[in-house]
Amino acid sequence: MADRVVNFFVENLLQLLSDNVELIKGVDDDFKLLLEEVKRLKAFLDDAAKFHSDSNQWEQLVQDIQRMVFKAEDVIDKFLVQAKLHRDKNKVGRFFDVSHLATVRALAAEIKAIHEKVKKLREDNKDAFQPKPVLELPKKGNELTQGPSLEDDEVVGFDEEANKVIKRLFEGPAESLDIVPVVGMPGLGKTTLARKIYNDFKLSYEFFSIIWVYIGQSYKIKDIFLNILKFFTKRIEDHLNDDVDTLANVISVYMSKGGRCLIVLDDVWEAIVIDYVKKVFPENKKGHRIMMTTRDGYLATYANPDPHNLKFLTPQESFELLVKRVFGNGSCPDELVGLGEKIAGSCDGVPLAVVVIAGALRGRPNKSDWQRVQKNVAQHLYKNSQESCLKFVQMSYDRLPQEVQTCFLYCGIFPRGFDIASWKLIRMWIAEGLIKPQQTYTLEEIAELHLNDLVNRNLLILMQKRSDGQIKACRLHDMLHEFCRKEATNKWLFHEICKTPDNVIPSIQDQDTSRRLCSEPSVLYDFLSTKPFAEHVRSFYCFSSKQKQIELSPNDIKLIHKAFPLIRVLDVESLKFLFSKDFNQLFHLRYIAISGDFKSLPPTFGKFWNLQTLILNTSTSEPTIDVKEEIWNMLELRHLHTNIPAKLPSPTTTTGKASCLQTLSMVSPESCKKDVLAKACNLKKLGIRGQMAVFLETRGGISNLEELKCLEHLKLLNDALYMNKSLHLPPAFFRLVRTVKKLTLANTKFPWSEADRLGQLESLEVLKLKENAFMGDTWRPEVGGFSQLQVLWIERAELETWEASNLCFPILSHLVLVSCDKLNAVPLGLADIPNLHEMKLDNTSKAVKSAKEILERKTSKNIKFKFSMFPPETESKATQ
Repeated sequence: MADRVVNFFVENLLQLLSDNVELIKGVDDDFKLLLEEVKRLKAFLDDAAKFHSDSNQWEQLVQDIQRMVFKAEDVIDKFLVQAKLHRDKNKVGRFFDVSHLATVRALAAEIKAIHEKVKKLREDNKDAFQPKPVLELPKKGNELTQGPSLEDDEVVGFDEEANKVIKRLFEGPAESLDIVPVVGMPGLGKTTLARKIYNDFKLSYEFFSIIWVYIGQSYKIKDIFLNILKFFTKRIEDHLNDDVDTLANVISVYMSKGGRCLIVLDDVWEAIVIDYVKKVFPENKKGHRIMMTTRDGYLATYANPDPHNLKFLTPQESFELLVKRVFGNGSCPDELVGLGEKIAGSCDGVPLAVVVIAGALRGRPNKSDWQRVQKNVAQHLYKNSQESCLKFVQMSYDRLPQEVQTCFLYCGIFPRGFDIASWKLIRMWIAEGLIKPQQTYTLEEIAELHLNDLVNRNLLILMQKRSDGQIKACRLHDMLHEFCRKEATNKWLFHEICKTPDNVIPSIQDQDTSRRLCSEPSVLYDFLSTKPFAEHVRSFYCFSSKQKQIELSPNDIKLIHKAFPLIRVLDVESLKFLFSKDFNQLFHLRYIAISGDFKSLPPTFGKFWNLQTLILNTSTSEPTIDVKEEIWNMLELRHLHTNIPAKLPSPTTTTGKASCLQTLSMVSPESCKKDVLAKACNLKKLGIRGQMAVFLETRGGISNLEELKCLEHLKLLNDALYMNKSLHLPPAFFRLVRTVKKLTLANTKFPWSEADRLGQLESLEVLKLKENAFMGDTWRPEVGGFSQLQVLWIERAELETWEASNLCFPILSHLVLVSCDKLNAVPLGLADIPNLHEMKLDNTSKAVKSAKEILERKTSKNIKFKFSMFPPETESKATQ
């Protein structure tokens, strides 16, 4: 961690020297001297990272280095704030506080002294620093465009277990509620088994509703009920103020209208959860079921005297799992089979241990690497299975590149059992300075490589994929979460605000261990009541799985602004936020994620010269959120995410540096003026929502897209209010969006005759046609189009006849049809597309017969093909 902290420090100095040259005239020599000393120190630490020492003296020295860097970092950041304030007041550099200059000079001398001390220590203790065996990383090659190579539900050794549990779910009491608990030690695969069963298509034949709810230790009954209710209604906000009894009744009414229901409760810790969830089931004699996972045997028998005890893997199953996780669909080389069997056998049948060890072996086919791992596995076998698994995690962790290690530990800031949105995690890694720039890739691309690496090494669980196969959401296994929290605390990466056993909020005044703070909402009130003030804090997070925002008093919210004057990362989306004078002084902010009743973005945001990511979720009733012209002063802003369209102003000047904006998640059509898009010429993702006629049919609307030479993702979302007006795709559209890889259309009601022209887009890989994107009853795409299309999604279309051959979509791999209830058939010619391996039909019942014919053609050729449908057919229909 020490070298990463020094990198933060170097970045600050470089920023001061390059962006604020006019402010440091007369003192730049002092800063250059300090910069050179820090660079020397960083070079030493980079070199030292290649070695290992168990010396307590070395550990103490590393901590001394970190403390000094933290101290220097605080002074530089405060200096930058002063520089900003002086510049705003039109003052010049020679009036800066002399005491700060003296402090900087003293720090340069102190860092130089530490550098000499470290150098002498190494020279005097050469024998203590032996080379640390670090396996070389495989070349990433084209991994940038590839998602995780393993199916997220692919499990070895669980088929028999899954069949046993499914049989119990099917064959239990015909009319009464039955609970099937799955119990086992941590790491044995309870959640993995439950997820495998949850995704099994056979369940859809028996159950009308199948609902997954994560519980965990910090559950709230109301949150559990709201998560169940989300399955039945999208208007969840209508029930946020209901009490638990009312919610139970509402759920029961919904259930009584449908068929048999299965609720899966993952990670249950207390009996009260079971008692409450049982209340939501109506007494309608339909044989509803609960499946639950728990590590508590007593709790399992409370739910059902005959729980399902999850077995350990056999040595053969352990080896099969190891091979699957290391080599994917490949086989284990003969020379590694013996070592692999020993490694797998040493894991004592615990799947998590096998999976984590496989992460250390993945991409490393050298026999010497396997021998080293096999030796270490044997060393880490202890009677305490949980401690043993943590040692396995340590082995995989030690073999990560240093930068990826920090990214992995950082995932521990999220609560246990939290589904982490990949795009958000990537933005946070960048804002924290955890991603090192490289010439070949952008910071976002490098971060995505790291994320894929962690998933492929089985250190993060893949929860959901995007339509293009990339990671959409991930999660830390409970045990890995515990490892990250412990290791991060030891390395001073972040600190969790939590009460002590005697119900006291500990101090955050330790300037070394409390640089980043994460808090659960339940302790936030007590924490803010202490009126904290900590200049050393750089990040503050408050995450919540609740459906309702936490409302603090305005004074409590303002305390957050005052408490952390040098903060860089602020993620408090779970709170109802408001702005204040103190918030406007947080000049170091790089990442902001907030929610509240915002009608506009205050002009003061233009002062945040470091801001990279801005996430705004507003509850305003206004159709748009107004953004002031000061946004163009934020030259580092890369991503603007809003939940309603942002209304962007024209820049005050068309000259000067182009904006760094890569993402505008949602803007109004009126915002897409020529001068706006010219300023945001680096955009890769653009979402436009509103009256699309304004954008498509007025001169200077669609043609302005010519300013965007890097555009890859485009969304055109016509508001339902304007659906009566017929729209057409202008010819210029196809010329202007040739770089677009992913296109989403909704409520545009273009005629299907114009859909063929989308096939001219030679870069198009993903096409989502949602909610009446096209109108008409027939689509006959031409042969030779859509040459690069891999994913086709059609939703809520009036389509009745669709005629196409494999030559119309030559490399299509995924087809999704949602609520196309008039569609008579899926074109049988699609069965001849070699790449097509997944098809999903949701409320598209007329086309099921043809879809099954495609399935039969694929399976007859021994081609792996995944077909799913909803609602499921009844047992009698399925056998016809």
